[in-house]
Amino acid sequence: MRTIVTMARRIVDVLVPVALDQSYSYAVPAGLDVAPGTVVSVPLGARNVTGVVWADNPAPDPRLHNRLKEIGEVVDVPPLREELRRFIDWVARYTLSARGMVLRMALRRGEQLGPERVRAGVRLVSAPPARMTAARRRLLAVVADGLLHGKADAAREAGVSTGVIDALVDEGTLTVEPLPKPPAPPAPDPSFAAPDFTPEQEPAVAAMRAHATSDTFRVALLDGVTGSGKTEVYFEAVAEMARRGRQVLILMPEIALTGQFLDRFAARFGVRPLEWHSELTPRSRARTWAQVADGEARVVVGARSALFLPYADLGLIVVDEEHDQAYKQDEGAHYHARDMAVVRAHIAKIPIVLASATPSVETEVNARTGRYQRIALPSRFGGQTMPQIEAIDLRREGAPRGRFISPPLAQAVRIAVERGEQALLFLNRRGYAPLTLCRACGHRFACTICDAWLVDHRFRNRLVCHHCGFSMPRPHQCPQCGAEDTLAAIGPGVERLQEEAAALFPEARTMVLSSDLITSIETMRAELAEIAEGRVDIVIGTQLVAKGHHFPRLNLVGVIDADLGLANGDPRAAERTFQLLNQVIGRAGREQGRGLGFLQTHQPEHPVIKALVACDREAFYDSEILSRERTGYPPFGRLAALIVSGGERPATEGFARRLAALAPRHEQIAVLGPAEAPLAVIKGRYRFRLLAKAARGADLSSYLRQWMAGAPKPTGSLKLEIDVDPQSFL
Repeated sequence: MRTIVTMARRIVDVLVPVALDQSYSYAVPAGLDVAPGTVVSVPLGARNVTGVVWADNPAPDPRLHNRLKEIGEVVDVPPLREELRRFIDWVARYTLSARGMVLRMALRRGEQLGPERVRAGVRLVSAPPARMTAARRRLLAVVADGLLHGKADAAREAGVSTGVIDALVDEGTLTVEPLPKPPAPPAPDPSFAAPDFTPEQEPAVAAMRAHATSDTFRVALLDGVTGSGKTEVYFEAVAEMARRGRQVLILMPEIALTGQFLDRFAARFGVRPLEWHSELTPRSRARTWAQVADGEARVVVGARSALFLPYADLGLIVVDEEHDQAYKQDEGAHYHARDMAVVRAHIAKIPIVLASATPSVETEVNARTGRYQRIALPSRFGGQTMPQIEAIDLRREGAPRGRFISPPLAQAVRIAVERGEQALLFLNRRGYAPLTLCRACGHRFACTICDAWLVDHRFRNRLVCHHCGFSMPRPHQCPQCGAEDTLAAIGPGVERLQEEAAALFPEARTMVLSSDLITSIETMRAELAEIAEGRVDIVIGTQLVAKGHHFPRLNLVGVIDADLGLANGDPRAAERTFQLLNQVIGRAGREQGRGLGFLQTHQPEHPVIKALVACDREAFYDSEILSRERTGYPPFGRLAALIVSGGERPATEGFARRLAALAPRHEQIAVLGPAEAPLAVIKGRYRFRLLAKAARGADLSSYLRQWMAGAPKPTGSLKLEIDVDPQSFL
């Protein structure tokens, strides 16, 4: 009797970049070579998706043996390294995010992967055609050199459609050839323009070089006052990696900061680094992703999502402005890029640098306790002194009625402009006014689908909600009582401040810098260049101007409302206000002259204001750390926010209360709420918040997973978001 031996099929688990936490089992076709990390195409439902082989499955469910689908094909890209796969698992586990959504960030947000599409080029190969038009004449002038031109580029330069090119190809005047693959980006030259450091900087430079070459996981806080040369110092760590041929990631909180930075990098290393942020075209993203995965991209400068790129040989991570709130991702997978950067460095066993003039309280505590090495730059480069800061008590020296620039500040701005210096008026409030009301009946213009007032934007002549984007034309009469000419703008925004500055200083050239007025990254960089070149006398700006910019002629900063960030229940309000005002005043006096900062305030006795005026950073941190330790707030405890939202208020509140009732009892974890969120309605959805507050040693993520395992699943319009380590309490 003959025995038939059936060869067991190899089964692997594949993770796909969709909103699911589980992987799926697939059979490996005979002859297909895959391993953990291989990027593959697999059938999922009625479509094919890109996924990643996560692990072999030696013991699949025998009931599924003959029902398993097969992997379609291997995608021609480098496999995801074990270090990145471990990082994805860690982030998903810590933040309670679906692993598929975290993977999506590593796969160019789910875009189609594979070799870059070959681009077509055209070349002139014969005499001009018999029929000539103005469009053809312009195109032939562009390609007259006989060189190969990109088809789209040639059409754009000639101002014609690609149909004009196609017609000339058909007639034989032009020929189509594939464009050569773009060359790999040149490597940074560590010796290109090595700087001369001051004696005050040399100890920090030596420490930074030693840190970069440690070949192990270590965290260094580069703690330097504004204008001390932090960037040039951590460039020495980048130079050490360049000598070793390893990759470097430099994280920045916002793309607004990258313009001047790219120029400074090129001046130091002779080449520009690659960028990674949301403004890149799909083709640029695809090329950069591939160059990172192949190891061709040596230095990447990017926003928080650059942390998930598939680096071939990552040797160093730098987190610039590590304290910045913009590092927190509040959509999709909720994560803090600074904290996750430390995790990735730990998994990869590489050094990481956190740089800031005003470290986060968490980082400051880690430096004080010795967990992080502190590399200090206590003085400004070139002998420049720190700005002198004065408080203007608005209770005694307030602005005239209907105005917002106090007389002492107006006089200081006038003197600065007369000297040919620049002044910055800072107000962290976009638009013309935060509220519009009717003086006749008291009607206030509110968003129709959010629990928020509409902001008056005079430059656009619209009332806008900053939470959902709803907008409407600014009306001429009150919709409540029908009265005309009774609508009043209440409070200032930067647009109103510019109007006041133009009236007070008619000869001065003014510019408003605000995120809602920036149409593109190129526009923003052009406006920042205008300021740096001295073509603007008075800058009126929001927090966009507070971060990392260098304006050589700026010697005066006036903060219009220094109390703005202090009047809310956010446990980080004092820290954020101190950091923001310290950073914005630090723009003054960085190159020549003495910097001067004015804080207009109704609370000159507030600890934050007193610490700023006294230039006593240590006093602020001592007070804030002591307060956090007493109350058990981070870093002496941990928080997680659970936000329940829905289309109907009773159902939303009811679900939040059921959720709270099912919270497991834990001696080290307290669940607070539910309470109506400060912004109770956003985009027509009612919102209730719960807060889990844990002692430092408690495993909050495991507790949340246990809680969610026994909790009901949201149905209908209900939605539950979990935000571990929340930064916003709205």
